[in-house]
Order: sequence, then structure tokens, then C-alpha cells
Amino acid sequence: MTMPSRTAARLPYDVSVVGLGTWQLGGDWGDVDPATATEIMSASTASGVSLFDTADVYGDGRSESLIGQFRSQGPLTVFTKMGRRVAQLEENYVLANFRTWTDRSRANLGVERLDLVQLHCPPTQVFFSDEVFDALDTLVAEDRVAAYGVSVETCEQALTAISRQGVASVQIILNAFRQKPLEQVLPAAVNAGVAVIARVPLASGLLSGKFSHSTTFAPTDHRQFNRHGEAFDVGETFAGIPFDLGVDAAARFSEIAQRAGQPPSALALRWIIDQPGVTTVIPGASSVGQAQANAAAASAPPLSEQTRAEISQLYEELIRPLVHDKW
Repeated sequence: MTMPSRTAARLPYDVSVVGLGTWQLGGDWGDVDPATATEIMSASTASGVSLFDTADVYGDGRSESLIGQFRSQGPLTVFTKMGRRVAQLEENYVLANFRTWTDRSRANLGVERLDLVQLHCPPTQVFFSDEVFDALDTLVAEDRVAAYGVSVETCEQALTAISRQGVASVQIILNAFRQKPLEQVLPAAVNAGVAVIARVPLASGLLSGKFSHSTTFAPTDHRQFNRHGEAFDVGETFAGIPFDLGVDAAARFSEIAQRAGQPPSALALRWIIDQPGVTTVIPGASSVGQAQANAAAASAPPLSEQTRAEISQLYEELIRPLVHDKW
């Protein structure tokens, strides 16, 4: 199946507007067995997805290895990440470690050269280090990677990264409950020719509208163990919104989706796809049905002006005071 693709001046690939985020294939979302993982990847590519996003810490390499076994079936672009397997100190972001980490990822993925490697939400000072970006340039020169980018927590980090000439992509949390990147990050990326990868597009599932105040999650699911940022930045879980308030906000979002004649998840993904400057959005999937539904958002019509206005009003009234100035 053909899906619309996009690129950016600094990105050496055309990628599907909907990719597949594979955090859940490695862990931290409960267990996904290898057979199910393969079915999800197969359903995604059959639906037109040409980009998988992974990281060396997803299941300590399990996600990369599963993708490596799968990618032999056909053309696929894979973006991975590095840097979270060690203490988050600037001195660990050096060329010797970059070589070790990318060698491991190349082995896991079964490739000689990584399509793109991203610094995985490093400490803020890393973004200001010329030595770090010189080292990344060296990886390209050594043909270990075709290109590099960054995954960030804050808009300020994104803007600093975009100003670096070698950065091909910025991955950032962007969804209907995290709208701050629309103000400066997306316009700056467009001007610089940097690809924008939108992650956490459903706010860890909140925007699916399927959760209630009584919903529980497995102990191995980050939506349980990272509710308050116990393991990593709290913004990665429910977009940083307290769960109960998020459930209430998601109920209003579902009402907007009903008026628009779309399922909430499809509306959430289409809202991101419609934003100028977004190159691809990378929802995860824990079932074949979810993978197919995510991909279908790429062919849905753009949102109406009325629907966009209702989503903006919801954000301003319930969400903005909680998250806008934190990231």
C-alpha cells in the first residue's frame, strides 16, 4: 500500500508520514512476544509504513534485534538512538562511546551503516558541546551512520540542535496535549531544512479515549512506574499530564472526534500530520489492529478549521497551564 512520504533538506531519505515507534517492542509497555512483534511490523509495512524508530535501550537491544530480523523482508528505513545506556553525564558523550554504541546497534540491526542515529534525550549541556557534534560528524565520515539527529525533551534543546549544521532531524513530543513546539520549533526546523519526528503522539494512549479513572497498567509498563518521573522525564508518560486530569481532557477530545466523525486516535494523529514542518509521526502499536489504524491516519482528510479550533480551545483551557512552560 502506498502512503504519502515526506523529507527535509538535511534528511537523506523520504519517509512515510506515519512511521512505527518500537519502544513497546522492547519493553516498558508490558510484554510483546516476538511473534506479535513480527505481526505488528508486517501489518505496518503492508499499510505503507517505511520508517521504524527504535533505540538501543528498548529492551536493552531487543527492539533493534527484532527489527534486524524483520528488515530482511524488504526495504525499510530505521532510525535508532544512543546514549541512555550510561550515566547521563556530558563526559560520556564522546567519540569512543559513540563508536561502541553504534557498533552494537549495527550488529543488532544487521547493517553495515545505520540510516540515522539520534542522541537519546541527552543532558542539556551536550547540545552546546562542539566536541559532541564533531564526534557525530566523524561517525558520518567513517560511514558508520548515514546521518544523525537528536531526540529532545524541551523546545529549547530542539532549537539549539536545529542551529547545528550537521543535525538532520529533531525528535520531540508533539501532540494535541503538547503544543508548544508549534510556536518556534517547527518554523525553525522548516527554515533550516531539519526533519521533525513527532513522538508520543497519543500522549501514552490518553488520546485514544480508552482509559478511565480506574484503568490500571502492568508493573512493567512505564505508564505505571513512571507516573511521577521515577525512571525518566515525566513528560514521556501521558505527556506530563496527571493521569486523572488527562482522562477528563481525553473525554472532551473524544467528543471533538465524534463531532468530526473520526476515532480519537485517528484525529490525534491527523492533527499532528497537518502541522507544517512535521516530517513523520511515530505512534507505537501493541496489536495488528492498532498498527493498521495508525497507518490509516495518513490517508484521512485534513482536519476542518472548526475541529482545529476546538482542539486549540481544549488545550488552552485544560492543558496549557499544566505543561506548556515545563518543556
